[in-house]
Amino acid sequence: MRAAIGLHNLLQYAPTNLLLRWLRSRRGLKWGIPFMLLGATYLLTAALLATWLQHGGPSWLNLLVALGIWNGLKFLAFGPISLIRLGVIRLRESRQRKQSSSAHLTV
Repeated sequence: MRAAIGLHNLLQYAPTNLLLRWLRSRRGLKWGIPFMLLGATYLLTAALLATWLQHGGPSWLNLLVALGIWNGLKFLAFGPISLIRLGVIRLRESRQRKQSSSAHLTV
């Protein structure tokens, strides 16, 4: 159990996880759709590496193929999620602005 917790904590500092953490922030949500291109790039790279493997490439490339697929899917899935989260946040901010402006008018 401790090993799993340690591995989870270590993976929080992986470059793609740091980038996704920034993308989940209020400032980063607007970049969700453009970063789907990064996901597509990861998947394309994984496909090219898999082709190389099929034609006699070194077997350690399997790790890079799996990593490319995993990271690609993370970024591709986050694009639509970021749009939904951004819409919810903007709606909430709009409601707060309306409430604060109506409170100033009634006082």
